[in-house]
Amino acid sequence: MQLATLVPSCLLVWLALDETTALSWTCGGVVAVVPQAWFALKLFRARGVRPATEIARSALSGEAGKFLLSAAGFAAVFALLRPIEPGAVFAGYGVMLIVQTIGSWRMLMSREQKQTETPKQEL
Repeated sequence: MQLATLVPSCLLVWLALDETTALSWTCGGVVAVVPQAWFALKLFRARGVRPATEIARSALSGEAGKFLLSAAGFAAVFALLRPIEPGAVFAGYGVMLIVQTIGSWRMLMSREQKQTETPKQEL
């Protein structure tokens, strides 16, 4: 969902503003998407029944990696990208966080709705 939003939004920014702003927007979006993908990979890599301690360990490891990847991503963007539009970097990052939050909320709501729907039983 994040990538499906990032690509068209980059094109819109490029058409509406300029190439530098669009590249900065894209880099900010990538700084959000890559760490989130790492977190999801760490958390959901093993399937089946797992002990709660293993799930917690995976979540903690994924969150630490997500934080470090985000910090390294921002450091790389601001160290290597010239010219840069800092506001666009943070805007791209922020929009991807909003998309992530909305996507997570929608997924939880649909899952909850499926669990509450039960077939009618006849007596």
